[in-house]
Amino acid sequence: MSAHPSQPAGRRRHAGGLPRRTPVPEPSGRYLGGSGTEPRTARTALRLRRILAVFFLPVFTVAAVLFGVWAAHHETGDRPDAAVLTGLAVGCAVLAVVTAVDLVVVLRRLRRQGQARH
Repeated sequence: MSAHPSQPAGRRRHAGGLPRRTPVPEPSGRYLGGSGTEPRTARTALRLRRILAVFFLPVFTVAAVLFGVWAAHHETGDRPDAAVLTGLAVGCAVLAVVTAVDLVVVLRRLRRQGQARH
């Protein structure tokens, strides 16, 4: 299919008649994925993600430890049940791991952006 003369370069029409972007390589040589409906300048708020990760990583870690200690010292008949406390501890631990991984990704991207500007 050839591009319509009124369409900017990099856009094609598919069977539905709506414009669709063709894959465009990044400077690194990788191709940008996506549906073609998002703006080319769309960026995630890396600084906000870093602030949230720095705040919530210790919150989730402390919560996981506290729920785990509470579950370990749980006595029969106490409420909430030990299984509930263990589930909360595991859930908080998983969220702490996800937050830590996100923080590493955000820091790596911020560092790469800083190097690209110089």
